[in-house]
Amino acid sequence: MRLYSSLSRRKEELPPPPGPIRMYFCGPTVYQRIHIGNARPFVISMWLKRWLELQGYTATLVENITDINDKIYDAAPGASAKLAADASLWYVEDTGRLGLGRPDHEPKASETVSEIVALIEELVRCGLAYEAGGDVYFRVARYAEYGRLSGQRPDEVQEQEPNPLKEDPRDFALWKATKEGEDTSWDSPWGRGRPGWHIECSAMAERFLGPSFEIHGGGLDLIFPHHENELAQSRGAGREFARVWMHNGMLRLTGEKMSKSLGNIATLQEVLDEWGAETVLLFFLTAHWRKPIDFSEETMAAARAQVGSFSEVQRVAAARESAAGWGEFVEALNNDFDTPAALAILHEWRDAGQTDLLHRGLNVFGLAFERLPEDRRDVTINVPAAGAQATALTVSVRIVGDAPERVRKLAEERHVARLQKEYTMADAIKDEIRVLGWEVQDEIDGYGLVPLR
Repeated sequence: MRLYSSLSRRKEELPPPPGPIRMYFCGPTVYQRIHIGNARPFVISMWLKRWLELQGYTATLVENITDINDKIYDAAPGASAKLAADASLWYVEDTGRLGLGRPDHEPKASETVSEIVALIEELVRCGLAYEAGGDVYFRVARYAEYGRLSGQRPDEVQEQEPNPLKEDPRDFALWKATKEGEDTSWDSPWGRGRPGWHIECSAMAERFLGPSFEIHGGGLDLIFPHHENELAQSRGAGREFARVWMHNGMLRLTGEKMSKSLGNIATLQEVLDEWGAETVLLFFLTAHWRKPIDFSEETMAAARAQVGSFSEVQRVAAARESAAGWGEFVEALNNDFDTPAALAILHEWRDAGQTDLLHRGLNVFGLAFERLPEDRRDVTINVPAAGAQATALTVSVRIVGDAPERVRKLAEERHVARLQKEYTMADAIKDEIRVLGWEVQDEIDGYGLVPLR
């Protein structure tokens, strides 16, 4: 399997099954309900884990919850701990409604402070970090590869966190001394305080995946400074850290990036209430994970229509060979997890009546269609002949769903009428069957009955 890495700027080959494949995806900073854009990395990571396991890999997914952050303190001065706890529950509740299950580990920054402090101490000992007035900063100038992930030149990096005590304006905080109004703090060698944002993920990833792992993911907006700083911290401390860096494109509202700061957000809870989980999942399938995706009433309505169309697979009178088989579906996903290409194959299977393949493919993404019971059997019917004994004929009958006896009888009468070339009568019976909520389909060696949608 090949995945594009922002670090190497090319598709990287994953090790063959069973791997292992260890993945760390950045989860949300919890200070309000997540918006629909925040859900994209969660969905992509859960889909990727499902697909890897179907391919025979041992896959471990860690997705953190950032519950110590300036944004939380700003949103609830003096009550940040309660807000973070509540918003963490909202996040699990809302993403749980997608029906994709949970990551293997969902660590919180507040539960990893001892590991964070230990990593900072290590960086201080090796000269990559220094204390300044109770804060601790990473020395950007001491890490030669700074900027490799984001493509930023070190001499062009702007000041990230203003503080006159810093040695270099580019240096970023690993530990922050407690400020007035902050209701949470922890002991450290530098005094009471709390972690900086970037060091949290370095420590949480190492705690659950070890010093090196295969994939690190998150939104494109995290490349700089968050992921650049993670990479510098961890590799500066001698860890290989992540080998492949996946950055999903941003969700846009009518062409503009959706964000809390712009105030143009639609929460995942609201979107799920209005459209349902399957429509949300189908919507995310429509764009490649590296590309932006536009959210609107029109794109969601189109996604809902596609979800409904998959049930049409059982309305196909006779399944036919499709151009794409399971191998083509596998290749689409193994080639940089190309979900639009996979979606096109799903539609091809629907149109060809390939019920089993469609069911198998949709399951990868936590989707399904209303699969009605289907019965195909040979039935003997008597066809009256003028002035002669009735002829017994065996025909193939396919019934999708639980057709009432009255409908079955009418379908048989219509088939007899057609055999006798009584087409006007046959059409009238067909109309009567439709009134009863069913459609009769003529097949080469018989007929089928399917419920009207």
